[in-house]
Amino acid sequence: MISIGTPLLWTLFTIFVVVALAVDFFALNRQGAHKVSMREAAIWTLIWIAVSFVFVALLWWELGGSGDDAAARALANDKALEFITGYLVEKALAVDNIFVFLMVFTYFAVPAEFQKRVLMIGILGALLLRAVLILIGAWLIAKFHWILYVFGAFLVFTGIKMWWAAGQEPDLEDNPALKWIKRRMRIAPGYDGEKFFTRIDGARVATPLLVVVVLIGIVDVIFAVDSIPAIFAITLDPFIVLTSNVFAILGLRAMYFLLASVHERFHLLSYGLAIVLVLIGGKMLLIDLYKIPVAWSLGATVLVLGVTMLLSVYIPPTGDGRPRGGYPFSRRKREPDEPARR
Repeated sequence: MISIGTPLLWTLFTIFVVVALAVDFFALNRQGAHKVSMREAAIWTLIWIAVSFVFVALLWWELGGSGDDAAARALANDKALEFITGYLVEKALAVDNIFVFLMVFTYFAVPAEFQKRVLMIGILGALLLRAVLILIGAWLIAKFHWILYVFGAFLVFTGIKMWWAAGQEPDLEDNPALKWIKRRMRIAPGYDGEKFFTRIDGARVATPLLVVVVLIGIVDVIFAVDSIPAIFAITLDPFIVLTSNVFAILGLRAMYFLLASVHERFHLLSYGLAIVLVLIGGKMLLIDLYKIPVAWSLGATVLVLGVTMLLSVYIPPTGDGRPRGGYPFSRRKREPDEPARR
């Protein structure tokens, strides 16, 4: 599998990420446990987006984007576009991830000042997990080309499934992972600061915060299975796949606090994400018949997400979270005790 990832680029990328995480950890420890304000979340979100674009600008320059060699400029432009498209797709899919985080935090009534620490641990776990899965995915594609069709079909199936599940409130009480944790772990009735374990009657028991961390990790695994095939539909270059994934995840914590208070305004975004997954899956299924330009993928992703966000503003949800005036995208099932409309 051809990649632009030279030892120098991998080293620079690793240093870039380590420094970014160190700065983030320093800020987290200095601030301590506190409720993240909308202003703070917005500032950090912009910082992480700026860091991502600084990286792709440096990558473009390193590949010869500003030089006189036409071939080098073309390669630099293509790789920069692949990074931006992959980054945007991963950011968009992360929004759905964020809404599940919000559901978990709400279910366990996690104090706002503790959520920051949980998300940081979850992000570190997601970074390691994505790196492993991406390397496995790259190896599979290099060995078995037909796996691309499996990935494409899976994305189309996931998109259709996401479409029909959009607008439905998931029931965490019946979640198999949560039931499994409860059967195998004694859980304290309340929190003990930011501790993951505490003592009750001399016995060491887990706090609800540890359960939340475990569930967040499981959510990361589930969403990684969806998002990694999506990025391979944009580019097969392992360096671009990993870097765009990592930079999308780095800003996930700040984006969570930014969207947590306004998530209801974008209640139709799940439909847009479903369409994006189907389009990307279709692109992967057509890879040997027609290679859809990356610029088209980027334009389609921006258009679909932009339209669904605008529709979310003009079609406000009702109290039950459904779009006002019925379902513009799917047919709502009539409840058994609900009279038929005339």
